[in-house]
Parts: sequence; C-alpha cells; structure tokens
Amino acid sequence: MSEITKAIQHICEEKGLSSEAVLETIQTALAAAYRKDFGNKMQNVQVQFDPESGSMDVWDEKVVVEDADVEAQEVEFAAYLERKTAAEAKGEEFTEEESIRFNPKMEMMAKDAVAHKKDAAVGDILRIPLEVPSAFGRMAAQTAKQVIIQKLREAERTNIFAEFKEKEGEIITGTVQRREMRGMLIDFGKISGILPVEEQIRGERYIPGARIKLYVLAVQEGARGPEIILSRSHSDIVKRVFETEIPEIASGAVVIKGIARDAGMRSKVAVATDDESIDPIGSCIGQRGSRIQVIIDELGGEKIDIIAYDEDHKTYISHALSPAKVVSVELNEAEKVATVSVGADQFSLAIGRGGQNVRLAAALTGWKINVVQEGGEEVFSSEEKAEESTEESAPTEEESALESAPQEEKPKA
Repeated sequence: MSEITKAIQHICEEKGLSSEAVLETIQTALAAAYRKDFGNKMQNVQVQFDPESGSMDVWDEKVVVEDADVEAQEVEFAAYLERKTAAEAKGEEFTEEESIRFNPKMEMMAKDAVAHKKDAAVGDILRIPLEVPSAFGRMAAQTAKQVIIQKLREAERTNIFAEFKEKEGEIITGTVQRREMRGMLIDFGKISGILPVEEQIRGERYIPGARIKLYVLAVQEGARGPEIILSRSHSDIVKRVFETEIPEIASGAVVIKGIARDAGMRSKVAVATDDESIDPIGSCIGQRGSRIQVIIDELGGEKIDIIAYDEDHKTYISHALSPAKVVSVELNEAEKVATVSVGADQFSLAIGRGGQNVRLAAALTGWKINVVQEGGEEVFSSEEKAEESTEESAPTEEESALESAPQEEKPKA
C-alpha cells in the first residue's frame, strides 16, 4: 500500500470522510496544477489519479456543439451589453436574455471535433488525451500531500464547529490564556474562544491558567475557522448553573420562572413548583446554604436572591422586592405600573444600593415599580438612578442561612 493511500485511509477513518471525496479533491487540485504549468486556460483539464501506483491519466474534456460564426457572436454580444447598459442607465427593466455564445474552454465545434473523432456529433463528450510530463509526477505527489493535509485541517475545523455549535446556550469550562484587544482568550484544548470585554463581569479578574465556566453565546464560521463567542455576564449562565447544581431544577420538579441579573453584583431568580411536598426556595438554598454557596462561588461571589414566583402580580412584586418588607401594592394595569408602599425603615432597603434592588425586581416581574415611603412623601421609581450612598441591602434569606451555619460546617468552594 502506497503512502498516499495510507494517508487517505487515515483521513477517512479518523475524520469520517469518504475516500471518494478526498480522491476527488486531489484530482481537482492536480488538474489545476497541470493547467497552470503544462496546459492553457482554454483547456478543461480532467485528471484520474491512482493513489496506489501514483500514475494518472490527463485529458481535455469538451462538449461538441453546432458550428457557429464566433466573430458574429462576439459582435452580437457587444450589442447586447450596450442595450443592457443603456436600459440600466435609464432605470428601465431589461428582460432580454443573453444570446448563447461559444465557450472554447468547455466546448468544441463539430467541424473541429471530427479531427479527434470522425463520427463526432453534437452533444458528444470528447476526451482528448494530454501528455503527462515526467516532472509532473513529482508535482503530483507533492500536490496530493498538500491536499491531504488541507483536507485534514478542513475536516478538523468542520468537526470542531459541529461539536461547539451543539453547545450554544450551554456552559463549558475553559482555561484563561491571555488578554487580547477583543477580550480574554480562553483555551479549550482543540480550539480557543473569545470572551469579549462587553461579556465580562465588571471587576472580575481573569488569571492566566485559571479554569472558569463560561456561557457559549455563539459559534460562527470565521476567516480562520470556527469562532466561539463566550459570556460571563449573560443571564442564562445563572440558569445553567442552577440546572447543574440543583437536582430538582434539573429534573423539572422546580421551575425557574424568571431571572434578572446585574452581572457580578446580584441576581434575582424566581422559582416555582407544582409539587406541594417540595419547598422551591429551600431546594435552591440547600442544607445550611450548601447549594446556593456553590452557585455563588461559580458566579465569582455574586449575590443571589431566590424569589417565590406567584401568579398574583401583587404577591410576586412583593416577593421580588425581598429582602424589603412590603406594606401594600397597587397596580395600574393599563400602564403596567406598580406602586409599592413600604415602611420608613424599609425604604432604602427596597431601593437597594444605587437602585439595584428595585431595578432587578422590575426586570424580574416586567412591571415598572414606584416605591413609596409610608406616611412620607419620598418616592423612587425603578427607572431612576439612586445615589451610591443609599444604604446597603440587608442579608438575603440565602445569606442568612449561610451565616447561621457553624463555621466548620460551611461548604468549601
């Protein structure tokens, strides 16, 4: 068995390609090489290559057509182009079809075909043998080698693209490589992905060599092969981490109804269940906060509020403003605006630092929320920006669960 045959078989077995496809590519490359170095541009060169012996047959393939006056055709074609250009200049629709012209590369007139085949008829395909110079044998072997290498690269790119395309919308683990102008380069072994600046978490450090989990935002074909666009800030990364760490969510017993995220700072996750025997919030927090702590660690210390979803809008909005205690909720259904009353001691808590709590609650519920201090005149809208001096939010239910756990029993990261 020749080296070329072994190479072809290796590609076919390893990359799942057919030997016919690889051989066809080699023959096409050889035909192009022959036409460039030994033929001319008016030849329709075809090659049949035997990878076992390295021998080949080369011929010029033509279709026999009716005799025609080439000069008259060229004159007619020039007139056709002139009419078309004039019509386009006037903005008129040009519907005239191009007259059929003689193509000397692919065709041969009947009067010339008889020199190669006495009984040649219109429609016949002629195969005119071409000489194979001795120098072309060495070129053929080199060309075949180059084509095989190229085919191998293309197959690898195709397989990698297909593999990662299936992971769009999923979380994968990669190793931080280095920073580039577009963002952080992340290594996955076979290929690297890019974590753009706009998809990074504000303030999060990416240390070369560190392994991190990332959300596959998009996989697309680029000029140099597959391009994998990653994210650390996308809200779906929170959903995927919950599905990975919470068995009840993975099984569908507990359902995530909504997520609002301020990447790197805080997320609110609304959960619900139809099974009365399951506590959806408790399932997410875990014993002594073990489950939620793993999720917090995966998200780089981002705080998580677990919210009980409710079909009743008033109740849902009240829950969404947790950890603040709500006195009452009034709804304007027409404008989808909720006016929420809270005690004086809960006003800053409901708003949150920089208005974060009320903005996340509004994003989670889909309602514009106006927070009103009971007995006072202070009003804050979810569309406003609070001063950074607004007091810190109180610990969430999950954080309280963590703080109440004995220190030695706290789950490790």
